[in-house]
Amino acid sequence: MLTLEMMRRRWPHGDQHVPGLIEGIVTSATGVLDRYGILAKPALVLAHAMGQFSEECGCGLEMIESLNYTAARLRQIFPTHFTASMAARWAHNQKMIGEIAYGGRMGNAPPPSTDGFDFRGAGLSQVTGREGFTRLQKKLDEMKAGFNVLENPELITDPEHTFECGIADWIVCGCLPHAEHDDTLRETRALNGGTNGLGERQRQIALWKRELMS
Repeated sequence: MLTLEMMRRRWPHGDQHVPGLIEGIVTSATGVLDRYGILAKPALVLAHAMGQFSEECGCGLEMIESLNYTAARLRQIFPTHFTASMAARWAHNQKMIGEIAYGGRMGNAPPPSTDGFDFRGAGLSQVTGREGFTRLQKKLDEMKAGFNVLENPELITDPEHTFECGIADWIVCGCLPHAEHDDTLRETRALNGGTNGLGERQRQIALWKRELMS
């Protein structure tokens, strides 16, 4: 089971940007894991979830996707969304970058809607886009969570709710059966859509196995 000592070892700066994050995760963990059927499973399963979360959110340091890009970086990351003049104009303007880069896709309404910024990557599993938030909310409603991340996207990083959001999204993405089979590659593809950060995910899962399975 997750303890404050474990979290502080693995996420030593986890409270830096979201005060109370570590304590919130630990406090809610037992109830969430029980309701979502993880508590009765081998510790291997939670080790996988925590390892994936550790990579996705930078051990708590990247709970909200940063869009603070230079003009040059905007052209590299979003070449079809930003011309050279647009990149120069909107560099470091995170709200406009989100609206332009993510608006009109992933279930987001196009600008001037703020969906692209409001539903940028967030939470332990970095849920992105209105589409991703909608899938998560459907699971939260099914589990009678009692809060709504579509109406209040900031709740996905709230210490009281973030662990439930992470576990719910991890399950919705289809990660659970892969975790049960200790298959990090397929689990990563299910959660990430690719294999970004696979080496770090493997490293983090190994660390969490030591914490939870020793």
